[in-house]
Amino acid sequence: MSSVDQNPTAPRPPSSRSVHADSAVIPAFREPPAGRARRRYAIVGTGHRAGMYVDALLKDHADVGEIVGWCDPNPARIDWYDAQAGPGIARSDVDGLERLITEQAVDVVIVTTPDHSHAGIVDRALRAGAGVVVEKPLATDVTGCRTIVAALHDSPGDLVMTFNYRYAPRNSALREVIASGTIGEVTGVHFEWALDTMHGADYFRRWHRDRANSGGLLVHKASHHFDLVNWWLGDVPRRVYASTALRFYGADNAAARGLTGRPERGTGVQGDPFSLDLRTDPRLEALYLNAEHHDGYRRDQDPFAPGVTIDDNMAVLVDYRRGAMLSYSLNAHSPWEGYRVTVNGTAGRAELEVVERGAVLDENVLDPSALQAEAGDPVRPETERLVVQRHWGRAEEVPIPAGIGGHGGGDAIMLMDVFRRDLRERPDTLGRTAGVLDGLRAVAVGIAANRSVADGVPVLVDDLDLGRDLG
Repeated sequence: MSSVDQNPTAPRPPSSRSVHADSAVIPAFREPPAGRARRRYAIVGTGHRAGMYVDALLKDHADVGEIVGWCDPNPARIDWYDAQAGPGIARSDVDGLERLITEQAVDVVIVTTPDHSHAGIVDRALRAGAGVVVEKPLATDVTGCRTIVAALHDSPGDLVMTFNYRYAPRNSALREVIASGTIGEVTGVHFEWALDTMHGADYFRRWHRDRANSGGLLVHKASHHFDLVNWWLGDVPRRVYASTALRFYGADNAAARGLTGRPERGTGVQGDPFSLDLRTDPRLEALYLNAEHHDGYRRDQDPFAPGVTIDDNMAVLVDYRRGAMLSYSLNAHSPWEGYRVTVNGTAGRAELEVVERGAVLDENVLDPSALQAEAGDPVRPETERLVVQRHWGRAEEVPIPAGIGGHGGGDAIMLMDVFRRDLRERPDTLGRTAGVLDGLRAVAVGIAANRSVADGVPVLVDDLDLGRDLG
């Protein structure tokens, strides 16, 4: 299996470096029927995020799908992918999406554009007769959610959410523990996510730094995490209270700490651990540095430059319909990267600890696997561990199966479901495939949290009125 890392600044833990996934987590698929036409895909948004899907359709899943259209306002980014795919693929700007779908008989549109544009593109693709595969988050606000729900109601197409963290074997293992009843009925979850100063800073270099584009990290990043909790519990969020702050990145914080004379951008800067030089990664150089003359977008902005409107410290409390409570925290300037999940139940407790990168020891390390040569951090080694302890019993470690590719070994397994789900030999007992309802439940927490921060009060999820009941 091949894979393209969706974010070159994100750590890749040991479980993601396997080339053969464990049979406990990898689905079984039939061969496609002889003579069956390949499904026709259009890629909308040809930035770095698109690479995983492009690579999959050109290699591992070329027997079941083909790329027939590119759609992006930046021609240089299309040129880069076009050179890999070969001649004959139609191209369009975003205004020509419907025409592209019609002329190329597109079956499915894959949406990998900035978050704020998801709802409009999904709406147009569905109404033009195509199905949709959309990156998280589903949408960034209530209006976007309602737009997508209405489009699905009015059109025959379907929608697949790509929540790849569901497919990470460590997360699947925790779901199995909870579903087995080993720890009884869940009463509460504590979920702490730490982004280090390489990966975390990256959200403050890119378009994500503007809340209008991303909805902030509680929508963009944490929708992954809220989906995991919803999925682990098999439950629906009911009430949300949140507190957030921008305490590390941004111009004001830099000035308060005496970080003056900051570079305007990272490319060409030497000796600054917060600067990203796009020339160190050929893909980033081609897709952004060599393409910015078309649209002015800079992928390597200084995370301490003016214009940051998102927060870097977040705390959220969530009540679920069946009574469980979630306490969640996200920090974007940690010296190490990973997460800790504690699930308390009426019969015991489960604890999942993941260290994806024990320390950022070099500046501009885009491929964290390079850190392995330094043997990592002896005090905080890169690891993942799931421990279960029942009341009146000793703690036991639960084995975590091997996965493939990025996002904890989940990416390649998820892509099998995206491109071959109609060929599954049996249903997925883990229920990892996600649709619009899962997407709504995930962003509902982040949207409600943002509203809670603005108003200073708890927010009932049902009061958001996202277009349909989330139950």
